Amino acid sequence: MITEPLLSSPKGGIRALFFIIANEALERLASFGLSTNMILYLTREYGMDAASGAQILFLYSAAGNFMPIIGAFLADTYVGRYPMIGFGCIASLLGMVLLWLTTIIPGARVPSCAQFSSNCNNDATTPQLLFLYFCLGLMSIGAGGIRSCSLAFGADQLSKRDSLKHAGILESFFSWYYVTSSASVFISMTCIVYIQDTMGWKVGFGVPVVLMILSTLSFFLASPIYVKPKAKASWLIGFARVLVASYRKRRIELSSLNTDELYHHRKGSALVVPSERIRFLNKACVIKNPGEDLMPDGRASDPWTLCTVDQVEELKALIKVIPIWSTGVLMSINVLQHSFIVLQASTMDRHITSKFQVPAGSFTAFQLFSSVIWIALYDRVVIPLASKIRGKPSRLGLKQRIGIGILSSSAAMAALAIIESVRRKTAIEEGFYDDPNSVLHISALWLLLYFFITGFAEAFCGIGQNEFFYTELPKSMSSVASNLFEMGLSVSNLIASLLVTIVRNFFKGNDQESWLSSNINKGHYDYYYWLLAGLSLANFIYYRACCKAYGPCKGQEGNTTDGGEALTDED
Repeated sequence: MITEPLLSSPKGGIRALFFIIANEALERLASFGLSTNMILYLTREYGMDAASGAQILFLYSAAGNFMPIIGAFLADTYVGRYPMIGFGCIASLLGMVLLWLTTIIPGARVPSCAQFSSNCNNDATTPQLLFLYFCLGLMSIGAGGIRSCSLAFGADQLSKRDSLKHAGILESFFSWYYVTSSASVFISMTCIVYIQDTMGWKVGFGVPVVLMILSTLSFFLASPIYVKPKAKASWLIGFARVLVASYRKRRIELSSLNTDELYHHRKGSALVVPSERIRFLNKACVIKNPGEDLMPDGRASDPWTLCTVDQVEELKALIKVIPIWSTGVLMSINVLQHSFIVLQASTMDRHITSKFQVPAGSFTAFQLFSSVIWIALYDRVVIPLASKIRGKPSRLGLKQRIGIGILSSSAAMAALAIIESVRRKTAIEEGFYDDPNSVLHISALWLLLYFFITGFAEAFCGIGQNEFFYTELPKSMSSVASNLFEMGLSVSNLIASLLVTIVRNFFKGNDQESWLSSNINKGHYDYYYWLLAGLSLANFIYYRACCKAYGPCKGQEGNTTDGGEALTDED
């Protein structure tokens, strides 16, 4: 039950949380409403081929996932969270307004071209492309400012209130934050995409602008009641200090016997001596001369020369999880093929009834829906059933769940390849080999099989990796754990963009058309999907090797996280 101090305090509290959640939810509603259907805008209004448009969106998504890491570093170290979110709101709003203007000002884009038309010679000029990239860049920067600090800034409004220990307000805030964010993404993929599909780009891009205005107002209206903590040292600075100190002391000979007097550690820390793995980093916490290296209060006189054992072990823990993190990066590439799938769906029959058809861009919402369903089934059906059969609490281990997700992603790409092969064959049989704009007599609902399996893969691998990072990394590195997955998505987008470049330039069919041809019927997108399926199988083998090298998780497969027992302790 909420106590009175939370409501009567002049700063922070529950009142501030409503504005922070609204700001984040509306921002996601606006940004995803623009990005989901963007591939159709690029191909139809800018005359781009499918591969070029997909590359731009891969890079845009990579920037959107990486900018929050930069934003978090700047907020924690220099400017603070409140100014960073405020800057993000303004940058996002400006980017969306300018992008909306491209739908209004004729000179901002090329004359409309038929999608995938091979006779369209209207290429976008350099100024037009630079203006487009500038808009997308502003939106990425803005998203980085908001998403990097929104959750932590909300926690700042509550973290110093004793009554929260009993009321559970902080936990409720986290839950509502993620619920509203997920709901916003789902609404943007359905409602806003439907508006774009039926009312055109002017209205379809104007709605996100209005939503971003409301998001910005929501944040700034509550400025007088926010708790605004000052910036402090970031975890990135701590890692940098360990690396610098280790390099500066590279000539030190480490003793084979660890003694308490040789190493610097925090007061009250349980870590007195560093571990033996990656011993080179141990040099960062070696005390060469206590009189010079330490201040009277026990702190290091130069933190860039002497670090604590805790800092060294935190960096080692991060290095240890990187190989398993990289397997999630490769798996996410399969989840990021939305641009091509939207193009596929646009050539298929999307009617649910005789008068209503699902917008091509809305099909990606099925993946989010599938993930939620699989999470609920696993948590409410599979785990209780397994526990009942075994007679004791049981669940899959973290590494098992990640492995299942990686293997499932390969099956998802295989399914998509088969669906595309059938779609292409149907197009040829119906005489549309040279006419990729015609709608075929094949239902787009077949694509739901891909989303069904991909949602399963995300439910196991995505959530499993997040839990793995939080479990395996020290509690002091919770902010690092929360950023690792987003960083992985950013790297995935970059690799996906590079892969598209390689396939487009070097992989061609018998008729010398690229697999990712502008004419989707002449290309071989199915071959591209089979390639991803094969790479996913190789990634699964690589993952198994990483698991064996990593060794057992804390408490054997993460059992300490919920008190349950893994179904098996094997990797």
